[in-house]
Amino acid sequence: MDPQTIHRRRWTILGVMIVSLLVIVLDNTILNVALKTIADPRAGLGATQGQLEWAINSYTLVFAGLLFTFGVLGDRLGHRRVLTVGMLLFGLSSLLSSYADSPGQLILARAAMGLGGAAVMPQTLSIITNVFEPEERGRAIGIWAGAAGIGIAIGPITGGLLLDHFWWGSVFLINVPIVVVGVIAAALLVPESRSRVRAKVDVGGVLLSIGGLVLLTYGIIQGGEKATVTDLPVYGPAIAGVVLLAVFVWYESRIDRPSLNVRLFRDGRLSASVGAIGLVSFALGGVVLFVSLYLQSVRGCTPLQAGLLTIPLAAGQMISCPRGAGLVRRFGARRVTATGLVMVALALLSYRLTAVHSPIWILEVTFFVQGAGMGLVMPPATTAVMAVLPRQQAGSGAAVNNIARQVAVALGVAVLGSLVSSIYRAEMKPHLTVLPDKMRNAAGESIGATSGLAERLGPAGRAILDPARHCFVHAMHVTSVISSAVALLGALVVLKWMPRRLTGVAPATPAGQREASICETVTGDDADQ
Repeated sequence: MDPQTIHRRRWTILGVMIVSLLVIVLDNTILNVALKTIADPRAGLGATQGQLEWAINSYTLVFAGLLFTFGVLGDRLGHRRVLTVGMLLFGLSSLLSSYADSPGQLILARAAMGLGGAAVMPQTLSIITNVFEPEERGRAIGIWAGAAGIGIAIGPITGGLLLDHFWWGSVFLINVPIVVVGVIAAALLVPESRSRVRAKVDVGGVLLSIGGLVLLTYGIIQGGEKATVTDLPVYGPAIAGVVLLAVFVWYESRIDRPSLNVRLFRDGRLSASVGAIGLVSFALGGVVLFVSLYLQSVRGCTPLQAGLLTIPLAAGQMISCPRGAGLVRRFGARRVTATGLVMVALALLSYRLTAVHSPIWILEVTFFVQGAGMGLVMPPATTAVMAVLPRQQAGSGAAVNNIARQVAVALGVAVLGSLVSSIYRAEMKPHLTVLPDKMRNAAGESIGATSGLAERLGPAGRAILDPARHCFVHAMHVTSVISSAVALLGALVVLKWMPRRLTGVAPATPAGQREASICETVTGDDADQ
């Protein structure tokens, strides 16, 4: 494809990348709305709290563990080619997820979806980096990040509509037509691009990172299910995971072509930006989990109503994300990112104002502030990460950005989700004495399990339903305070280490020189060799 044609089509190409991004974001936001239905033994699969968390984490851990590998493969084999393979794999595994017969099958299918998502996500940022020059790249990345806000809005609403009319598997089946549209659009509009540097895949690093993350998260989830940290099945895997991750860092610092070049973190733009992305994502991971359960199990919302109530969260992101680049030029990346993190911290702290019967507008205002804060964090932090590496290593830069977010989300869901579960169990224990012994453990596992049992018991179940709601809200309050503190820590990290300006970004390329810069990565017949 002629370079000048690519330049003219850059905004259309951005639209194709947004479609590819949306199918990933849409899937996760839809799943959050469907958690209660999947936990229902009659309407869903009867999944436990731990199985629900693994339905999320199986995807996230595979996704995060393979991001660097697919970033390197995209640079080597071609970003469009790897994007297409990833989209097809994501669509096929979505189909398998929709027809899963058990929580175990769903967890495995979700892991396969993570494999496809890992192939897709780095390529979207890589292609944007290749077709946009530095002077427009910040705006393009802001729009790309804002698309996540669209997914947050569309996902829960779409999930609610589907669950109102179809079975729970429809929330995964909806991905298939979007994948078809994305694959066709990529084939027709997106140029092939790759680096001339043929990097080898770091197999050892990939295996160490996946093993470490899986063991660590498994130990944390076990701690939440068992409500203890002193059992060997809890601390054993967690310690083994930490050791493997430490070996991973040591190993990556000593090989020539690592999947994660830890030496890059000496650059203040990269380390502070990745830290900001990671901390805010960790803080939000558990919040997304408990907010969905709060709306449906405590407030009695249908999945559709719960989806509609999250619109302010998406609206906040959609408003602030596209304006991020202009704010960074005026006030500097440090101030904008720190302000966004403080807004997120205040919003998370505001969840303490929500109660079993509190006015719903309090939650709506909290959602909007939280979304606006996220919109001020992600675009400048992402731009800073992409500015560290040269264009031919865009896949690696995109992977650094996304692995920080996905690993942090996985750990946030595990740590904060387990914390909610542990507090809820402890608070509910005295209220379950009215039940037979064989029912107590199942009833106290989660708010969903308690609600399901209370409904089956009829009038007798009301004695435990009201305490269950108050106990869950208490657990939510404690978790929100911890999440707020983590987001505030992110603001302090940014103020300490992020440069005021994103200096060092490659200068704008004059129009007459553009062809040479693109031809380093965008190839014609060369791409198929």
